[in-house]
Amino acid sequence: MALIKTVRGFTPEIGEETFLADNATVVGQVKMGKHCSVWFNAVVRGDVSPITIGDYSNVQDGVVIHATYNRNETRIGNRVSIAHNAIVHGCTIEDNVLIGMGAIIMDGVVVKSGSVIAAGAVVLQNTIVENGEIWAGNPAKFLKKTGEFMQSEIERISNAYPMYASWFKE
Repeated sequence: MALIKTVRGFTPEIGEETFLADNATVVGQVKMGKHCSVWFNAVVRGDVSPITIGDYSNVQDGVVIHATYNRNETRIGNRVSIAHNAIVHGCTIEDNVLIGMGAIIMDGVVVKSGSVIAAGAVVLQNTIVENGEIWAGNPAKFLKKTGEFMQSEIERISNAYPMYASWFKE
């Protein structure tokens, strides 16, 4: 059973039909939408600032989501896929975004809708990623616009995770 813990009087709010892996951790001031999933060894730590996650978003294995005390909340939109071992910290991720494996998103970053942060990218503090852009590298820089194929990949991945989660109800 996942670790769901009240911190400083805040108990996580977990949306309906949301899957939490057995060793996922969700603590504090976290509000998660419906049909989300938080996978094995992922941590959503709302102890110092609020974290909100929209509907149909997935937080894959080993991801850490946190924020900065008295400065930055973390806001994640609908249909966001945060791939394995990424770090999302004190930033805003809008709807229909793919965060690649091992990417790091720092405080004050805004990743606008339809964008992709490539695997291993490090998006530095206060960067603005515009709608439909792909950013890659360390430090991350604009690579190109997403295009039709990448938009379909963002959708395919976010649609797959509710199905994967359903396998664990058997």
